[in-house]
Amino acid sequence: MNTISMNQNAHITFIGGGNMGRALISGLLASGFRTDQFSVVEANAVTSQKLQQDFGIQVIDAVDQIALDFSKNNVVVMAVKPQDFSVVAKTLSAKLKPSSASPATPATTPLVLSIAAGIRLQDMSRWLDHDCCVRAMPNTPALIGKGITGLFADASVGATDHALAETICYAVGQTVWVKEERLIDAVTAVSGSGPAYVFAFLEALQASGEKLGLDAITARKLAYATLEGASKLAHNSDEPASILRERVTSKGGTTAAALDALKQLDWQGALEKAIHAANQRSQAMGNEFGQN
Repeated sequence: MNTISMNQNAHITFIGGGNMGRALISGLLASGFRTDQFSVVEANAVTSQKLQQDFGIQVIDAVDQIALDFSKNNVVVMAVKPQDFSVVAKTLSAKLKPSSASPATPATTPLVLSIAAGIRLQDMSRWLDHDCCVRAMPNTPALIGKGITGLFADASVGATDHALAETICYAVGQTVWVKEERLIDAVTAVSGSGPAYVFAFLEALQASGEKLGLDAITARKLAYATLEGASKLAHNSDEPASILRERVTSKGGTTAAALDALKQLDWQGALEKAIHAANQRSQAMGNEFGQN
């Protein structure tokens, strides 16, 4: 089956219609998916109404109301909180199997795509009693279509489901596949949590400008525009960031003085420790939630 026909035949059910679910739905609609290709399970009445108003898609109240058409390429996106995952998955389990009265011949196997942090494939599969599962770790820039998502699947997931998972995540930005599941924890630490590091840097850059006498509006504009411009410059360059840094750093100049101060504070070591802590916490979450 080619990608175009595969997407036209897909039906995507979101369990949870929060910010990330909304971002994915919006991106997929913009990329050519139809409103009738979506269902959302959302118990919150305000969120449910907003989804229907904004997208015109079907919203249902509970997982036990899901009715999958097994003649389609079904994808179930688990966009629930990690602490709620096992309960929802156990309820969903029966819905992933066609009944004996199903007219679909042969029935397709649904793909379950999880965007819940810390939930490992072995636990997901155990709770769902289902093997066709993919882990995904998007980040919050997905809300404006500028995200990046790390993906992992084991060998039991075929090419069609790989393509479906990538299509869904690509709708909100870039995607990367990792070869080992443990590397999803690294993805979580670098890009999943990464926006918070950037926001903290922006806070500090703006605050420093204000302490030097700039008003808040000017300091914010300088900080935000500098970060945006430097990021685009680096992204559009074939050269590593180290070379770009050297080009801005004149010997004995202001930039050299600033970088020397950062080096004395071991700022790179501090960042590495922070990312290591995030990686360790992601591993610990997997251990904690997997006990359910």
